Amino acid sequence: MIMSVLDFVKILEVKRYSKNTIDSYASIVKMARHFFGKSLDQVDETELHRYFYHMVHTKKVSYSYQKQIAMALKLYYREMFRQSINLELLFPSRKPGKLPVIIAKSDVEKIIEKANNGKHKCMIALVYSTGLRVGELIDLKIADIDSTRMVVHIKAAKGGKDRIVPLSHKVLHMLRDYYREFVPKNYLFEGQKGGKYTSSSFNKLLKSAARRAKIDKHITAHTLRHSYASHLLEKGTDIRVIQKLLGHSSIKTTMIYTQVSEPALLNVTSPFDD
Repeated sequence: MIMSVLDFVKILEVKRYSKNTIDSYASIVKMARHFFGKSLDQVDETELHRYFYHMVHTKKVSYSYQKQIAMALKLYYREMFRQSINLELLFPSRKPGKLPVIIAKSDVEKIIEKANNGKHKCMIALVYSTGLRVGELIDLKIADIDSTRMVVHIKAAKGGKDRIVPLSHKVLHMLRDYYREFVPKNYLFEGQKGGKYTSSSFNKLLKSAARRAKIDKHITAHTLRHSYASHLLEKGTDIRVIQKLLGHSSIKTTMIYTQVSEPALLNVTSPFDD
């Protein structure tokens, strides 16, 4: 039985999965099919275990991505082949207790300064100033920037919920300069051929700018999002407000920032300095 990834995508669209989830799951299925070189209905659980071993130990995928692969493939087998496969052993047992990487506002400014052009500067500044996920950034349309109310509309975000976040006056000026130079047609940030920008391209340009700025940390779009939340907390913003701005469904997810940004802790001086 040959079932196309497009068929899977159509099913997810009917079930109203978010666009980012659909894109991610379709990409995961394509990658697995490429690895095996055959339709996944011909792949047994032993082969799937081998695939996960390859992804974890050779490709070094993150905890979150390993979990996403397992969820995507489990759903694919259920929807496409009416097959219930046991992937419980392949779900990561627990998330490593890592704290998010945070950088100073001055480092963000250095990265923006070292970005190649006005478009790249705008994208980096917008992510940091709003805490957008990279998928939310590249999905933005021109009409999502509301300069009258000074907000950014984020539509069908993670969990399928819309939200708004405040728009920085500085970023609005940058966006206007960018718009005059690049004249995007549909998406706020378009790729070289006029289509939607890709998340991998954004992370690539961000890493390049961080390297030129001599920032000695692993910088991704999520680093900017983490830094946004952390800096808001340091300014005294209520944790529940930050939860809403980030689009977290649970306050527990937002609470991670209290471990790295508690203002009282940051103001404690070492007894060695007394």
